[in-house]
Amino acid sequence: MRLLIECTFVFEHPWMHTGIQRVVRNVLGHLPADPEIECIPIILRGNALRQVIDIPPTTGERRWLSRLNTLCHRISGIPNRVLDRLERMPVLRDASSARRWMPRLRRIAQACARLPLRLFPAFTTRFIDGNHSKPLAPRTGDVLVLLDSSWNAANFALVEQCKRQGMQIVAVVYDLIPLTHPQFCDAHLARVFQEWFAWLSRQADGFMCISQFVRDEARRELAQRAPGYRPWLSHFYLGADLDRSDAADEARPQIRRMCAERPVYLMVSTIEPRKNHAYLLDAFDLLWARGVDVSLCFIGRVGWKCERTMKRAKNHAERDRRLFLFHDADDSELEYCYRHARSLVFPSFVEGFGLPLVEAMERGLPVMASDIPVFHEICEGFAAYFDLNDPASLAKLVSDYTRSGTFPAAMPIEAWDWPQWPALTAQFVHRIVSETRAASTDTSRGTPRPAAP
Repeated sequence: MRLLIECTFVFEHPWMHTGIQRVVRNVLGHLPADPEIECIPIILRGNALRQVIDIPPTTGERRWLSRLNTLCHRISGIPNRVLDRLERMPVLRDASSARRWMPRLRRIAQACARLPLRLFPAFTTRFIDGNHSKPLAPRTGDVLVLLDSSWNAANFALVEQCKRQGMQIVAVVYDLIPLTHPQFCDAHLARVFQEWFAWLSRQADGFMCISQFVRDEARRELAQRAPGYRPWLSHFYLGADLDRSDAADEARPQIRRMCAERPVYLMVSTIEPRKNHAYLLDAFDLLWARGVDVSLCFIGRVGWKCERTMKRAKNHAERDRRLFLFHDADDSELEYCYRHARSLVFPSFVEGFGLPLVEAMERGLPVMASDIPVFHEICEGFAAYFDLNDPASLAKLVSDYTRSGTFPAAMPIEAWDWPQWPALTAQFVHRIVSETRAASTDTSRGTPRPAAP
């Protein structure tokens, strides 16, 4: 059996090393050597698959191609958005003539808007693909695994073509937050993601999720969107390796000084509403007002819908004294912080997994996390949990830890044991193979809706 492991976004954005990109790189780097299972990294390019020889280097890359790619995809979505608004206008909605010509206008506009997407692969192949990928001939019975953020690739027609040629389609789902909590997301991402998942509910033969929590959410969403279709659903967990942390003792003087002066409580994530950084500022304002001498450090790039939080943090009286912001820390500096901080504090409203929690605990750094189901699934009794509705509950955990020196979790961090990427990737591959083979012999499963002609 051949598993074609899709990594298009990472291939096109080799300089990105966060979130999903980190997971994709680690899976590709630890694919198991099994004579019965051939795992082939591939990218989706135009109307063909290409086998990845290696990921392009992070230096000298042509980032303008990435920006052009993004622009092409956004242009392709403009006609639908404009025509959707027109169809909602009463003067057009109620006109019989408009109902007749609107579908024709939509088809013409979509064809024109998709022209850049059809031309782009030629440019991409010329400037990026040539030395790092080669054509791949698909075979009936292949399994196409959409491991990367495939909603960014938006190459639905090629995937449907693969399905018509006899391939099984497996989608990796990291979370369903753009569906379940769209208020936390960029509007464009929410729209694209909803279109992607609606398409998957018609095309995917199976789903691999990164936690049982996400698997159960996906099952509920599929039951609502495609009640007659029963794809298989499974899950795997993520590893804790930092893929570029070659020098764990290397960090800029400011980070070293921060860690040496007083206990540091660390938050690692993009700054965006779902991550709830404002809650940490509330909790540590309480601590500082009570005279608890600890530091709070945010590591992560600035994201979206965070202007108020960023203004508050930048103008805070404790800025660069007991409140620190590092938006450009590399893996070595992150590794240094994990190994020298007092605790990770993670107040997310919702997550699919929570990779920084595992990264921290794998390095012996205890975790204080929001009291949500997925964190209990991943961390069990090894973490201390606080109430998202009450910043004082986190302040109490920190205060008690400072006073007693005993971390307030049910189980000691020393007993924590988490599998490494080689074992987790082997689990990922073998579960896909097992589920795919079982589905092929299970006649009780629903049949996917056919691909569009």
